[in-house]
Amino acid sequence: MGEVTAQVPGPRERALQESCCSIGLPDADYERRAWTRLDSLTKPPRSLGQLEEIAARMAAVQRSERPTASPAAVTLFAGDHGVVAEGVSAWPSEVTYQMMANFVAGGAAINQIASFVGAKLVLTDVGVASDTSGLPGVVQAKVRPGTRNMALEQAMTREEAAEAVLVGIDTVRRLAAEGIKVIAVGEMGIGNSTAAAALAAAYTGVPVSRVIGPGTGLDDAGMTRKSAVVDRAIRLHRPLADDALGTLAALGGLEIAAMAGVFLGCAAEHVCGVADGFISAAASLVAANLCPESLASVFGSHLSDEPGHSVALVPLELDPFLHLHMRLGEGTGAALAIPVMGAACAVLNGMATFGEAGVTERPEDDR
Repeated sequence: MGEVTAQVPGPRERALQESCCSIGLPDADYERRAWTRLDSLTKPPRSLGQLEEIAARMAAVQRSERPTASPAAVTLFAGDHGVVAEGVSAWPSEVTYQMMANFVAGGAAINQIASFVGAKLVLTDVGVASDTSGLPGVVQAKVRPGTRNMALEQAMTREEAAEAVLVGIDTVRRLAAEGIKVIAVGEMGIGNSTAAAALAAAYTGVPVSRVIGPGTGLDDAGMTRKSAVVDRAIRLHRPLADDALGTLAALGGLEIAAMAGVFLGCAAEHVCGVADGFISAAASLVAANLCPESLASVFGSHLSDEPGHSVALVPLELDPFLHLHMRLGEGTGAALAIPVMGAACAVLNGMATFGEAGVTERPEDDR
């Protein structure tokens, strides 16, 4: 049996542990100050609902009385999956490379949405099976050319998984140094909904059947096959609840690991990280299990139509504020959240208080 067991940490795992030690919670004092101002603005208290919650949380994460959603970036990580050999995807693995070329050419959905919302798009190859070095603008950070087949062996070694997480952390460090305040997290990887389902089932303990969806367009027979493959992988590796990295190595994807690293990096750098759909939620679960404090810097964007997304959101305690029946990935839903977050900041920063506007406040007893 391929049971996941604890080992003496290698150098990359030790570096990851050190990075996690630098992560703290957002500053609650800034959140209290934000709520004090929000409650004094010219509107009935809490009448802007979740928009106010977003603004207050952003103030805490960024440690600022005037949080902002600009400048923003979309980080898109790409990787292939050996488990595709089990027939779990409606598309072949070569589509991962082809879509990376499409991103470079500006022809994908995320290109249009990122451009529209004014976000910088950062493309990173962390595990594409093909050579992407000829694609201009793609950051070359390949840990290995795709994962191994999780149904037969561990998808990655612990060191490979840790290295991929560190890629995400380093990405945030670079972007934070540029002044980026909000990072939306996206992915491209044929077969990655299978890896996400395996991680979601392993980290939450729910039955595999509850986290299996059509992904890129599987029919009922395909989803039955996918469910059986995930169940077999979990029984093979028997992931341990207290070994987050071992679970990621056994069942995950290189791009999912890098996305988890972004959420960890955002928490360390006081940047707001925005989760996308199901794959991104699986990455959030990885980050939360590696370092629970990191979750406080993550914002949910939209509710995906993939059934596993709503399951993963429960332990994450994320409340997506967009419901658009999307399930594309690429960071599209997370990117759409950026202007909503910007509007939340505009309310906090720009609205007048009752005193500033000379408007009579509602009597305290009537509130």
